[in-house]
Amino acid sequence: MNKLYIGNVSEEASAEDLETIFEQWKIPHSGPFLVKTGYAFVDCPDEKVAMKAIDVLSGKVELHGKLLEVEHSVPKRQRSCKLQIRNIPPHMQWEVLDGMLAQYGAVENCEQVNTDTETAVVNVRYAAKDQARLAMEKLNGYMMENYALKVSYIPDETAASEAPPMGGRRGYPSRGPPRSGSPGLGARPKLQSDVPLRILVPTQFVGAIIGKEGTTIRNITKQTHSKIDIHRKENAGAAEKPITVHSTPEGCSSACKTIMEIMQKEAVDTKFTEEIPLKILAHNNFVGRLIGKEGRNLKKIEQDTETKITISPLQDLTLYNPERTITVKGSIEACGRAEEEMMKKIRESYENDVAAMNLQSNLIPGLNLNALGLFPGGAPGMGPSMVSPAPPGAHGGYSSFGSGPFGGEGPFWASMLSASSQPLAQGQPESETVHLFIPALAVGAIIGKQGQHIKQLSRFAGASIKIAPAEGMDAKQRMVIIAGPPEAQFKAQGRIFGKLKEENFFGPKEEVKLEAHIKVPSFAAGRVIGKGGKTVNELQNLTSAEVVVPREQTPDENDQVIVKITGHFYASQVAQRKIQEILSQVRRQQQPKPTSGAQPPLPRRK
Repeated sequence: MNKLYIGNVSEEASAEDLETIFEQWKIPHSGPFLVKTGYAFVDCPDEKVAMKAIDVLSGKVELHGKLLEVEHSVPKRQRSCKLQIRNIPPHMQWEVLDGMLAQYGAVENCEQVNTDTETAVVNVRYAAKDQARLAMEKLNGYMMENYALKVSYIPDETAASEAPPMGGRRGYPSRGPPRSGSPGLGARPKLQSDVPLRILVPTQFVGAIIGKEGTTIRNITKQTHSKIDIHRKENAGAAEKPITVHSTPEGCSSACKTIMEIMQKEAVDTKFTEEIPLKILAHNNFVGRLIGKEGRNLKKIEQDTETKITISPLQDLTLYNPERTITVKGSIEACGRAEEEMMKKIRESYENDVAAMNLQSNLIPGLNLNALGLFPGGAPGMGPSMVSPAPPGAHGGYSSFGSGPFGGEGPFWASMLSASSQPLAQGQPESETVHLFIPALAVGAIIGKQGQHIKQLSRFAGASIKIAPAEGMDAKQRMVIIAGPPEAQFKAQGRIFGKLKEENFFGPKEEVKLEAHIKVPSFAAGRVIGKGGKTVNELQNLTSAEVVVPREQTPDENDQVIVKITGHFYASQVAQRKIQEILSQVRRQQQPKPTSGAQPPLPRRK
């Protein structure tokens, strides 16, 4: 994959012109430039050089007034299912990328390509040509966080045969570990740690951290291989500003230490005499486990690192700031060691929560829980417009990692660890309709400005989502009608639960519990209830949800009755799946049994 196609070439351009450009940018080439009318080809010594040429030249360098377009040269017979996506924001979460790619078809393999560029590059293989073509059309030039994605075909040497194991090219090893987001593959690489480091710094030191024309922060970013966001515009007039560091754990720690050293030097230069502690922001969900039983974990970190550590009180938490401030006092070296130990604990807590949540994947076979946006990144998979802007006084740039839609302290998945469900019937899952009841005052938050939130939610979940008209002027609840297959139901309902928590329609320590209605055929209601209420009682014990089948119901025009389910998100989901499983069994039993192929008996001769 070392041959390049150079497009948008001026008719005046010659091979010498192109050779000069490659020399200026120190890009070697292993053969002559083959110049045609409007385009050209050239061979590079290896793939790394080819990638450098694409990143450095494409859309950035002019020749005779035209911006060159540089990409891999791919013969038509190999333009099949394989794409390369470049210029991906360096701190993007894999979950966001998974969700975005899945909109256009089934992703068989997605692997990261190691490059020297700040932005990320991935190779993606779709299950079908039309899916790859659609992704190419929709994503090429698509803006993500001020980065324009660049998408091109790459040679699909397996197009005419079965793909080799583990997604590698025929005769070549795979370029990196395969991704678990694709069926049957192993662990995926990470663009960064899922949990960023968040610190607070005195406002007067922000200028020194950024440096003249941004030189200092660029150097820190380059040296520590990190993406650093300084939220200096938020919270005008505040004494402190938050900084978010996206990198590996080692990169985060290195950046943190460098920032502390810069602040210390600036304090000496400006004769600032007050102590400058390290202040780390951590989501409240993880702080209890960081402290440990009777404070043992925190005390051990203090002793091991020779620091003094205090944590802000619960009373300081707000809707827009569910973070606690951890203040560390000591030498720069000591504070750096404390940061490493504390963030290690926080990341372990996060990973344990994710692992425990993944135990629930048997609710819906094949469901990628990590793509649902219940974890870091401020609801990955949804656009920025879906997260309400923080008001004055909140820590700017907050990313709600680890905060599930359920509220409360400790592991928010714990109540559902024992729940399980049998796999759904094989084949394409049928569409289901669920009526979810939300506070009437929350309708605006779910719909969003000019309907943007509900449209994005619908696209993300792959479900039809509608708000039913109010039943009266004083109605305290509104019905959300969600239609789609099981995975779409899971995604849509999960986001709605989460949005209600984010928007403070439930208290800080109050679980989000909603009522959901499922319609079942009247003849199947007895099966849901069970003999003497046995089935419905078992269902309630299993799921922790309240399940009610009102006995005095009159079936509707379709001879259906309502089953009411009330509970927190996972309780409701397990109950819904169990009920759908019962309905599937009933439907199978209702189907006429096919004969064994025997011919009907012939009439006897008289």
